[in-house]
Order: sequence, then structure tokens, then C-alpha cells
Amino acid sequence: MYTHEDLSHLRNQSLKLQGWIRQQTFSPEMEKTLRRFSSWEVSELIFNVNQSTFRGKLVADPTLPGGEVEPDGRQRWFSLEEVNELRRRLKINRKSLMPPRPAGKRAIRAAVANFKGGAGKSTVALHLAHAAALDGYRVLVVDFDPQATLSHSMGLTDVAEDYTVWGIMARDLIRETERMNNRAAAAESGTTLPRRQLPASITGMGLGDLRVGDFIKPSSWSTIDAIPSCANAAFVEFASAQYRHLNPEWSFFAAVSRYLDQIPDDAYDLILFDCPPAIGYQSMNAVFAADMLYIPSGPGYWEYDSTTSFIGQLAEALEDLSHGFDGVLPTGKIGLPKTFAEIRFILTRYEPGNALHQAMYEAFRKVFGHHVTEHPVEMTRAVEQSGRFLNSVYEMDYREMTRETWRRARGTFDNAYREFREVMLSAWSKLEDDA
Repeated sequence: MYTHEDLSHLRNQSLKLQGWIRQQTFSPEMEKTLRRFSSWEVSELIFNVNQSTFRGKLVADPTLPGGEVEPDGRQRWFSLEEVNELRRRLKINRKSLMPPRPAGKRAIRAAVANFKGGAGKSTVALHLAHAAALDGYRVLVVDFDPQATLSHSMGLTDVAEDYTVWGIMARDLIRETERMNNRAAAAESGTTLPRRQLPASITGMGLGDLRVGDFIKPSSWSTIDAIPSCANAAFVEFASAQYRHLNPEWSFFAAVSRYLDQIPDDAYDLILFDCPPAIGYQSMNAVFAADMLYIPSGPGYWEYDSTTSFIGQLAEALEDLSHGFDGVLPTGKIGLPKTFAEIRFILTRYEPGNALHQAMYEAFRKVFGHHVTEHPVEMTRAVEQSGRFLNSVYEMDYREMTRETWRRARGTFDNAYREFREVMLSAWSKLEDDA
């Protein structure tokens, strides 16, 4: 028979070997670093310009970043910082290489959510973040999942639970309770409003004094920051239930939204949420704070059935949240009833030669119509390999495999991202200018 002590022993045994595992996955220093990009990638895959045109621009202006040259002199390799400097300074046919961003808008927020495990949420979120960064956008990823797959893929493995979504929610509880206690002492009817008292076990942790930036960590990509997760953050579901009991008036589902409102509107362009495989306190915070909803699903019937259950239960949960607030809620830039500017379903692990997958894709399209993306994420050997090593396809060096294998894997995510960007820009245009 096994108890929690046995589980704890297994966990400690795993922790002892984590360093070795990281060494296999990351660099020898156990720190994830981003590779350089070849001039071929930069010109044709990132900037979408001819190689000769790109080389001509470099020759014409010696002050532009030149990258590192291979010993044989045939290829140049650029860091992401150099790529972004080239993007800012170069013009092709008098057109800027900077990505479109609506003026006067805050960062667009997208939640990747479904409560079916293995649907590819973290894979989709990781690749969208990396593709957006290569496109020139500044990205903040928020990992709501205690499994922390996205955090580990970003090179963030040493994370304390105080600096996860749980810390944000506890901080919000403290601040919201203080705000409520500082209201007028009585209602218009003359009835005294209740004062909520939080125990020292919560207020004494110092979370209420944490600054916005304390939760944000840099990743191995210079234009991607992250609010990471960790396994210890799993107890947020239990803690949140206790917090609601301590202050029933606390709008728990708006905690992350209120936190994000404190980040300057121009600090990021895209904020991506990776949600846990369940509808709970964390996932409801992600969904409530999101402007657009991306729902990955495998190409099988059970995945379709689970996705249908997910959107049904999510609809009921969002409807329940609206009750008791009369449309007025101190959430800042997101209000009630909750609305989404865009909703999309994206099929993952798709095999175009599989008749069942083709049939399920058509079934999704028949049921959900234009809400289903045109480009599923195909399952290729390179995609499978990237997942095993906590990398995206964009981080993999094409010299480690045949270029055609790498191009096919990258192509499926390039297509998915280009469609995502169209959806994102459409949703962005629907945000209020002062939102």
C-alpha cells in the first residue's frame, strides 16, 4: 500500500535527477538558450524577401548587424536581437518590416483552452508565442497550468509558487478586501456593510506588497516574457475556495484581469494564456481576461465530444459569473457579461492522409463553421521530436535533420500562425481605443 509519503519520496527522487534531465534538454549550463537564425531563414522565412535583396541591403549599409559568418563564409547567422534591429531599420520597396499594431490599443489577450488533456494546448501556445516573436511582436505568456509545460519550454524551471498565478490571485484577494473595507461604512439603505478580515496566514506572506513586475520573468527569447507556473501551484484550486469563503464578495475570476490592467498598454503586443485541462479558478481567470479564445482539439470523435462538453460547461460557468453583479464589476478593461472578440477551434495532431482525420475535420467545419481554422496543426516527425525536447520547431536547427523535414514541420505552424494573426488583428480592431 502506498501513501502520500511514498508519492513525496518519488517526487524527491525525480527532483534529484531534474538537473541531469535539464542538461539533456537545454545547454550544458542547464540554461535554455536561443539559437541563431541563418540569413536564409531571416530573409525568406522571417522577412519574406529574396535572399539576394537581403544581402544587397547588408552590403549597402555596413552599419546594419552583420551576424556571425560561418568559417567557409557561405552563411551568416543572426541573433534574435539582430533580427529585430534589422526589422526596425530595413525597408523593402519603401515598406516597413514591422508587424501591424492598431494605434491606441492595449495588448491583445488570447487564451488557449480546452479541458481535454493531450489536446495540444501547450504546444499551440508555445508555437504561437515563438512565431509572433519572430514576426516582431512583444509577447507575454501566462502559464495557468500547474503541469508547467509551457514554463519549462521557456527555460523557466526554478519557480516559486508565490510568483505564479496563485500569487497574483492571493495578492488580488488582499488588495480587493482592503478596497472593500475602505468603502463607505454604510449602504444607501443605512445597513452597515460587512468588513472582511483575512487571517495573518494570508496577509503575512507579503504578497499584497508585490509589484506587477515581480511576477514577470524573462525567457530564453529576448522579446518573450513569462508569468510561469510550477507544480506547487496546483493547490490554487483549494486555496481559492478558502479565499472565497473568507470574502464572498471577492470577484475571484477577475483577479488576473485586474493584474494585467496594471501593465502599461504598450509594454506588450500579445498576451497568451496556456490553460489547465479543467474548468476551475485558474482557467476561469484566463478565460475571463481573454479577448479571444483558441480551442485546440485532436482529430478524433472523443476529442470532439470533449470539446463540445467544454464549451457547454464554459458557457454555463460564464453565465453564472454574471449573476449578482448587475453588469457592474470592478475589473477595469474587461466587463460583464463576458464577451469574446473572436473564437476559433484548431485541430491538432492532424494527419492529412488519414481518412478519419479528414472526416473529423469536415465534421468540425460542419458543426462550428467559420470558427474552425482552415489550417490544422499537422503531426510530423519533427513536430513530435520538438515536443519531446521541450522545444518549438522554430528553436530546432534545420541542419540537424533534412531541410525538407524541418520545412514541413515549420510550414504547418507558419500556416497556423498566419491565420492566428488575421484572427488576432480582427479581434484587436474590436477593442475599445481606451480599453
